[in-house]
Amino acid sequence: MPDGSTELPAVRRDVLQRGLWFEEFEPGTRYLHRPGRTVTEADNVLFTTLTMNTQSLHLDAAWADGQPFGERLVNSMFTLATIVGASVAQLTQGTIVANLGFTEVAFPAPMYHGDTLYSETLVVATRESASRPGQGIVTLHHVGRNQHGVEVARATRSVLMWMREAGERQTAQAGAASDGGPAARIGRRARAASDEEE
Repeated sequence: MPDGSTELPAVRRDVLQRGLWFEEFEPGTRYLHRPGRTVTEADNVLFTTLTMNTQSLHLDAAWADGQPFGERLVNSMFTLATIVGASVAQLTQGTIVANLGFTEVAFPAPMYHGDTLYSETLVVATRESASRPGQGIVTLHHVGRNQHGVEVARATRSVLMWMREAGERQTAQAGAASDGGPAARIGRRARAASDEEE
């Protein structure tokens, strides 16, 4: 402590990390998501095999060496997942209802092992849901660029977002109905498994 005491100050308020409520999205605002993500060979091989993709372009170095790009490429689905994933903490963490879909996905340039992916999101449009009170639809345009500023991926998607009042009410209800959270559930499962063994 600066004054030499070991006492911590009393907590005056808690700030929960979250995304934006529907009302906070402004068309024309661009969010630059940081840090970037350097993509390794391990990332590419793991993602490709986890998703049952046997494409030699991602897995077979000798085969890929004879192809037009001259080496293995990063799986474009990994690139797409990463540009969307990079936006979560800043835009949709705990405030999204559902991912509704994509209207455009393109990969104008390849990603290679060792490239760093930087993501950004432009808010394109917002509209209140006509059928779901307390929720609204936001259209987002995600772009990924490598360390040289070359665009390697872009995607436009629609997400269903909570409006603040309804979202806060939903969060409070979920907390009140909670059974103690993940740690408590794991503890109960462990006790139940132990009881079954006896």
